[in-house]
Amino acid sequence: MKPAPFAYVRPGTLDEVLTALGSGSAKVLAGGQSLVPVLAMRLGRPDTLVDINAVEELSSLTRTGDVLRVGATVRQRALEHSGEVAAVPLLGLALPFVGHRELRSRGTVCGSLAHADPAAELPAVACCLGAVLEVAGPSGRRRVPAAEFFVGAMTTGVGPDEVLVAAEFPVAAEREGYGFAEIARRHGDFALAGVATRVRRDRGGEVAEAVLTGFGISDRPVTRDVTDLVRAAGGVPDALREGTTELASQLVDTAGDAHASPGYRRRLLGVLAARELANAARRATPGAES
Repeated sequence: MKPAPFAYVRPGTLDEVLTALGSGSAKVLAGGQSLVPVLAMRLGRPDTLVDINAVEELSSLTRTGDVLRVGATVRQRALEHSGEVAAVPLLGLALPFVGHRELRSRGTVCGSLAHADPAAELPAVACCLGAVLEVAGPSGRRRVPAAEFFVGAMTTGVGPDEVLVAAEFPVAAEREGYGFAEIARRHGDFALAGVATRVRRDRGGEVAEAVLTGFGISDRPVTRDVTDLVRAAGGVPDALREGTTELASQLVDTAGDAHASPGYRRRLLGVLAARELANAARRATPGAES
């Protein structure tokens, strides 16, 4: 199919972008890897596409102190191969699983976040890390924690007259380790189930904090503090399995489909969670190999 007719504008400033978004039914175009298929299937019929690629301030990728700031038009592939991504190891682990190389060459980091597919990798990473998303609108800019940004399947807290301008990811702290894994029918497909994990040890080597985010299992990324679980299991995969199996039974609430039943997703999540929490705990040990 072909898209329904639409107008196209390419503003040069953020103020012009906001003016265009406030003039009627409009959609933001950055990489287009999510939007264009929606238009082609006529699942969306905006009056206007607002191309933000000419807005220079949205193309920045900078590290300031303990924050990596990714602008709205930064391509996934550019971040994947940048020197800055090493500061946020979980992004480096997850990005190769996002679609295919050709899609990542055009798709943007913020575009994936704004699309909010519940089986997508980058929203889960943002939630696991406690990223902050900056949104601009007619009344100014506001900063939204990732945990509050995703409100449902393909639904975020961004209003129709607002635009996501940047995502800020905290850089890795000392004695912090990460894990990431997913199961998909083919590489590049959305995940049937997946996990992003983060474990931080204190100066004595004890687990001080452990966080798990599951995706592909609900209508949005689901994050849980699992510090007590990891601490009690000593970061050993087999010892973690009982706890992660119980956790999976609580977290998976998506309906079954042609690809996987809820029970299968629970089994996947339980196994992946135990393995990647153990990997994160190991990587959080000073001197451990990644």
